[in-house]
Amino acid sequence: MAANGTRVLLDCGPGVLARLREREPWPTVDAIAISHFHLDHFGDLVPWVWGVKHRPERGGVELWLPPGGADVLADHGSRLGYPAMFADTFSVREYAPREPFTAGELTLYAVPMVHYRIPCHAFRVEADGRTFAYSADTGPTPALVELARDADLFVCEATLETGADDGDLRGHLSAEEALAAADDAGAKHVVLTHRPSELHVPDGANLAYDGLELEV
Repeated sequence: MAANGTRVLLDCGPGVLARLREREPWPTVDAIAISHFHLDHFGDLVPWVWGVKHRPERGGVELWLPPGGADVLADHGSRLGYPAMFADTFSVREYAPREPFTAGELTLYAVPMVHYRIPCHAFRVEADGRTFAYSADTGPTPALVELARDADLFVCEATLETGADDGDLRGHLSAEEALAAADDAGAKHVVLTHRPSELHVPDGANLAYDGLELEV
């Protein structure tokens, strides 16, 4: 995601760093914002640490985490390398739910979602009068409509097959639920993501894929 020379990465799961390096020797991003601590959303922070150690410039990228996230990463660091490995690599910060924070020319809001029993936040991003919304992972919640209200682009997870059992405390959406939330929010354009390739895509729906570029 980029605007006015600012580049922000929303989540950094396994494979993300390698794909970014296909375009340039090392990703030139100003900030990374992590929605929650499931591996598929933050796992590539680990190779990012080791990659930075071998480069002449030593990080400085802002790393925005959920409340308490700095302690969570320090705990992971104690198991994966050393406790300060992430703090030594990134400029670690924590966002507060529904309070604006900035990365360069972008203003972001983190909105709490419902993802089983793990804290998870979606992101609403504003710049130049345009709004981008990213659901991260979530089950059905009115907060999803709040997040995507009148968004120019809404990228929404759609992990489940219609009617699939997702447990007593939901953590994901079906494609139909995602599209209904986008419609209720009045989002101008919606793209589904986080969807297994084995599942069909509803007629007329847009599905994200590696390398997709969209202008908001």
